[in-house]
Amino acid sequence: MAKATFQKPKGTADIFGQNVLAWQKIEQQARMIFPRYGYGEIRTPIFESFDLFSRSAGDTSDVVTKEMYDFADKGDRHMALRPEGTAGVVRAFVENKLFGPEQEKPYKAFYMGPMFRYERPQAGRFRQFHQIGVEAFGSTAPSLDAEVITMVVKFLASLGLKDLKVALNTLGDQASRAAYRQALIDYLKPHEAELSEDSKTRLEKNPLRVLDSKDQKDQAIVEGAPTIFDYLSEESKAHFEAVKAYLDDLGIQYEIDSSMVRGLDYYNNTIFEVMTTDPDLKGAATIAGGGRYSGLVEEFGGPETPGIGFGLGVERLIALLTAQNQLNLAPAQLDFYLAHIGDDNQALTLELATKLRDLGFSADLDFSGRSVKAQFKAANRRQARFVITIGDEEAQTKQVKVKDMVTGKQAAMNIAKLEEEIEAVMAELVAEEAE
Repeated sequence: MAKATFQKPKGTADIFGQNVLAWQKIEQQARMIFPRYGYGEIRTPIFESFDLFSRSAGDTSDVVTKEMYDFADKGDRHMALRPEGTAGVVRAFVENKLFGPEQEKPYKAFYMGPMFRYERPQAGRFRQFHQIGVEAFGSTAPSLDAEVITMVVKFLASLGLKDLKVALNTLGDQASRAAYRQALIDYLKPHEAELSEDSKTRLEKNPLRVLDSKDQKDQAIVEGAPTIFDYLSEESKAHFEAVKAYLDDLGIQYEIDSSMVRGLDYYNNTIFEVMTTDPDLKGAATIAGGGRYSGLVEEFGGPETPGIGFGLGVERLIALLTAQNQLNLAPAQLDFYLAHIGDDNQALTLELATKLRDLGFSADLDFSGRSVKAQFKAANRRQARFVITIGDEEAQTKQVKVKDMVTGKQAAMNIAKLEEEIEAVMAELVAEEAE
């Protein structure tokens, strides 16, 4: 019987070795910075009811109409792999009654993990991709908008990303959006025959999405379209002006982009994208996007609750950091490599390695029966700072030599008194290097 050979699914990636360090760095940075702003981590299922995503994204979004990984499970329920993070977080917010009176307002959460969309795989686009995002529920304060935008900018800057710029827009409140929607229909109707098939469909259901079209003919038509700013209510104008004022106070650079609408149907008032305008990259590269939304919590059975959030793609972020030479990643060096002479000393060597690990050091040893010379070569490849060799004499006397692989100097240590002596021995060797 022939051996089966398997390959990863199209549009996915195996992440290991040196490559995984970038992911760890980004995730660790998110877990360090977001809690400073009061955001706690939330983890939701990778699959949910199909209706959850179709109701949140809107029937006209590409996510629902073209890209969803959906399936019938064994109970004949219509399920889907999550294409984005917000809907699951909103569902969890409602189901677990995180809007209750005992909860701090606004409720702030961040998430990270894999998402799934059936797209044509190409550079930078995967069918399994990863997002980091935040959501805040329960406040309409424009200062919260400014905080969320500031947080994502500070997070990206902390990773070393250069030439950051915020594109800012507003979609207005429901009344503003309804008035603008009608104005767009009135403008686009005479051009309906010239529009792409996608835009013809969107014209009736959600004409704002026509502004988001990537079709060149569509883009030429919408150049002359009215802007949302002609239809904003006084309340929406005041909210947007306040957001801009807060960003000015915080020193966050932004530009108004009246053509930006975001890809999902639930946004209103403030929306934004964060990009890098690095001249070495072709055009502006968008990294993160988000904004205010309303109606989602109610759609999922909760009380009327406003929300705001953003999401960013980890693969895209890594690509941009790599293009700007900002990752500078090196695997963690090994503190101790333990070389043993003869199989009889393997048990003592393993015991010593375990004790070193218990004390907080990284330690490793040979498991392949290699010669002492080969073990020292392995220590060099692993960039071990110190090597301890254990042979019959060392096993009997409990006295070993600790070798500093940088200077070649050695110091004696009693392994029976490891906890008392290890720090002093290391300090002695490092002091000799400084001299």
